Amino acid sequence: MWIKICANTSLEDAKLAAELGADALGFVFAPSPRRITSAEVAKITPHLPSTVERVGVFHAVDAYEIARAAHEAGLTAVQLHSGVDFALLHRLHKLFAGQVSLIQTVHWQVDADAASAVIVASELRKIAADGLVDRVLIDSKVGAVLGGTGVAFDWDIARSIFDEAPPQLKLIVAGGLRAENVAEAIQGLNPWGVDVASGVEAVPGRKSPEKLAVFIRKARESKVDSI
Repeated sequence: MWIKICANTSLEDAKLAAELGADALGFVFAPSPRRITSAEVAKITPHLPSTVERVGVFHAVDAYEIARAAHEAGLTAVQLHSGVDFALLHRLHKLFAGQVSLIQTVHWQVDADAASAVIVASELRKIAADGLVDRVLIDSKVGAVLGGTGVAFDWDIARSIFDEAPPQLKLIVAGGLRAENVAEAIQGLNPWGVDVASGVEAVPGRKSPEKLAVFIRKARESKVDSI
């Protein structure tokens, strides 16, 4: 089970998450209360284990701007958190030349679960057909807010989407996860990975050591054997 701890804003939090066993650490460059700059991230990433992925979360902006920030910050992966933009994905793939991997976010509108299921399934098929991205993060969208809401989408409805997704895609579940429900999400959806931000915070932008430790432990314990 791949575990990403997202929305880190300090070296202390990032190092702790890595020490507790996180596979990836996320840094939000998109508009957010947890936003951080590439210069600030550049002061954190040199102190992290080389085995831990360093993921920058971006809205769809200019490809060269994303590439510049990724290089300055020392990122190993870029997560595109706005709508699926295949032209942008192709530009970034060319610019990164295999040095930085790509993760695409697909948003599940929580106030329209049935319609969202159809849309998400369609987007997954298009992403798989395009072939540039194999990791897709499915996150909750509440109104116009993309991520960081602490609200989960309907996992019962989503189960069939995860079961029937193109086999080459590695699906990551996000949105409303916390220590109390991560086992339910993993057992119900059988994802490739999980992503958490607000669910392990003491206050926005700062992690709770206790919540981090319990979340990572429960995610590890809940790994589905068939993954």
